[in-house]
Amino acid sequence: MKKTLLAQALCASFLSTSLVVPAFAGEAELMQKIEKLAAELESIKAELAANRQQTAKVEQKQEALASTVASSAATASASPGQAAAATVISSYGEIAYTRPRDASNQAQTDVARAVIGITHRFDSKTKMVGEFEWEHAIASKDDNGEVEVEQLYVEREFENGLRAKAGLFLMPVGLLNTSHEPTAYFGVHRNFIETAIIPTTWREAGFGVSGNYENGLSWDAGLTTGFDLSKWDAAKTDGREKPLASIHQEGQLAKSRDLSVHGALNWRGIPGLLLGASVFSGKAGHGTTDFAANDARVTLWDAHARYTPGNWDLSALYARGTISNTEALNLTFVGQVTPVPSAFFGWYLQGAYKVWSNTDYSLTPFLRYEEFNTASSYSAVPQGLGVAASDAEKVTTLGASFRIGEGVVLKADFQKFKRDSGMDRFNLGVGYSF
Repeated sequence: MKKTLLAQALCASFLSTSLVVPAFAGEAELMQKIEKLAAELESIKAELAANRQQTAKVEQKQEALASTVASSAATASASPGQAAAATVISSYGEIAYTRPRDASNQAQTDVARAVIGITHRFDSKTKMVGEFEWEHAIASKDDNGEVEVEQLYVEREFENGLRAKAGLFLMPVGLLNTSHEPTAYFGVHRNFIETAIIPTTWREAGFGVSGNYENGLSWDAGLTTGFDLSKWDAAKTDGREKPLASIHQEGQLAKSRDLSVHGALNWRGIPGLLLGASVFSGKAGHGTTDFAANDARVTLWDAHARYTPGNWDLSALYARGTISNTEALNLTFVGQVTPVPSAFFGWYLQGAYKVWSNTDYSLTPFLRYEEFNTASSYSAVPQGLGVAASDAEKVTTLGASFRIGEGVVLKADFQKFKRDSGMDRFNLGVGYSF
């Protein structure tokens, strides 16, 4: 039909042109008529091409619609609990610039972390979760970077809100450990309580169960690996800065003779309010040969609250840890700088208020005060052989977060240290999450 239309148009144009051109027309006039005829021909060809494109688009839409209908029919015909498989890619990352107030300390910029997550749902009740992290940009034997598996577990949902999982997963402790993307917290750096007292992104390998109820109550419990106190290095200061992070096993050939238990309760029965607490406990000696603290036990607990009425975001957290039966071990560390503490603690109060927002941006200043002590006491040793307990550090952080949409945040803050003013610093950061 298209060819017939083109032929008719050409004939009509030729005949009409022939009638207008007299036999005695000059060569120039004849060329003008030919050029006009050629232009009309090109116009008709362009119109036909446009019609073909439109037809192709309609056919593509019809094919897509048919595919969607077929997929929906297949899902609907599947047995209960056997929804179509789906894989979701997620990611978060952050880069920070830190400038100490003391000019003798070097300012630095760090690609703190980049994380790729993969969640695959085998059916409506079974899924796999994996997260893979790169820290400090470059990982090699000569660099400070690390590559690590942050999470890797499978989970099955049952009736009445009950779930069970097995693998490597984050401990349900505090406010930050299970929700630590840069868009989820205030400040360029994570707060000290949930890094120095509660190890940040603390994960263990094992089994866990959890549940939630319509009244807003949820709970978690599990049996997992724990800490390895034989990793403690009394000659370095790592244990003084972050006691539990220095003996964290992270699922790497983790000693598992002594397993640990954990439990957590959270209540969200009032809109915008979260109240919760958690506890973790387990031996940390693992029957290690010639080790003086095989009966040592690590226990950590916390209580936390968050309230978000309107533009406000208010939170508070207290955490305390103990390491028991370390007397004999610390006697072997006499004369070294970092014996094992018997207790450590920390707490913070934080308030933020969204002062401005529109559909694309928001600005939220915040103020946080925190106090923490990573070695508040030591087990008793003979007089003159021990190390004095530390004084608590007190840090005030004032800053703001500038959100761009839902997935990007720019941050700036200033941190004032009470005990060691040489640590005062100005921070800038950018982070994303999707």
